[in-house]
Amino acid sequence: MIYAVWIPLLMPLLAVPAARRAAEWLPPRAAAWTLAGFSVVLAGSSTAALGLLASAGALRLPPVAAFAHLSPPLLGDDASVPLPVSLLALVALAAGACALVRTGLRQRREMRTAHAGSAGGADELSVHPDESPYAYALPGRPGRIVVTTGMLRALDAREREVLFAHERAHLKGRHHLFLSAAELAVTLHPMLRGLREPLAYALERWADESAASATGDRALTARAIGRAALAAARAPGPGARPRVALAATAGPVPRRVSALLAPGSTSARPRKALRRTVAGALLVCAALSAGAATEAAYDLHSGVEVAQGEAHASE
Repeated sequence: MIYAVWIPLLMPLLAVPAARRAAEWLPPRAAAWTLAGFSVVLAGSSTAALGLLASAGALRLPPVAAFAHLSPPLLGDDASVPLPVSLLALVALAAGACALVRTGLRQRREMRTAHAGSAGGADELSVHPDESPYAYALPGRPGRIVVTTGMLRALDAREREVLFAHERAHLKGRHHLFLSAAELAVTLHPMLRGLREPLAYALERWADESAASATGDRALTARAIGRAALAAARAPGPGARPRVALAATAGPVPRRVSALLAPGSTSARPRKALRRTVAGALLVCAALSAGAATEAAYDLHSGVEVAQGEAHASE
C-alpha cells in the first residue's frame, strides 16, 4: 500500500500539464468532457488516498486497534506509514471536506441570489434595465438568458440572435455542471486548479460552435462574439453572476474568434492519430490513479483481515 497510495496524490503534477495541452488539440465538446471527467477522477482518487493514509495510521493506535479487534503488529506494510504522515493526511482530508461543503453552499447561494434578481415568469429571456452591457446563461429551473438593455443596444438584430444561441447552448448542454464539478474537485486537490481555465475555454468554444451551427454563419458568429466582448470590456461585470454561470464575453475571445473564422485550419492542431494518442494517455493516467487507490485499499483491507484473524485466534 505504501507505494501505491502516493500515486493518486502526485499524479496531477504530471497529468495536469498534459491535460491542458490535450484540451487545445481536442474538439471543444470532447475537451470539456475530458477535462471535467479527469478532474473528478483525480480528485476522487486523491481523496481516497488521503483516507487510506489516515486509516493506516489510525489502525495502529491501541484504542482503535482494540475497538476493531486487530493485532497491530500484523498490519504488515502499513507499519511503514508514520503516524505524523497519517495525521497530516487526516488534517488534509478534514480541510478538503470543509472546503467542499463551503464551496457547494456558496454555489447554491450564488444561484439563489442570481435567480432572485432575474425576472420572474416562464420566459427564457430576462432583460435587465441596465446600461452596462453584459449577458450570461443562468442555469436552473427554468434556465434563463440574462441580458441587459445595454448589451441589446450594442448588437444588431442578427448579432443578438447569435448571442442568444450561444447562451442557449450553455443552458441546453448544462455547462455549469462541468465548471461546478471542476471547482469542487479543486477544493479536494488544489493542484487541479490549472484545469479550470482550459475547461471554461472549451465550454465557450463548444457554445460558439453550437451558435455557428444554429445561425449557419460562422463569420456572423465571430463578429457578434467580438462586438459583445468589446462592449462588455468597457463596463464592469455583473455582480450577481454566479461563478459557474458562463457568458459569451468570457475567456480569450480573440482565440475563439480566430477558431470560428478558420475552422478547417490544421496548422495549430496535430494529426487526428496524435490527438487520440494524447486523449488515450490521459485516460491511462486517470485509470492508473484510480487503480492505485483501489490497490492500496485492497492491501489495507487484506492487512486488516489478517490482523483481525490473528487477534481472534489469540483470544
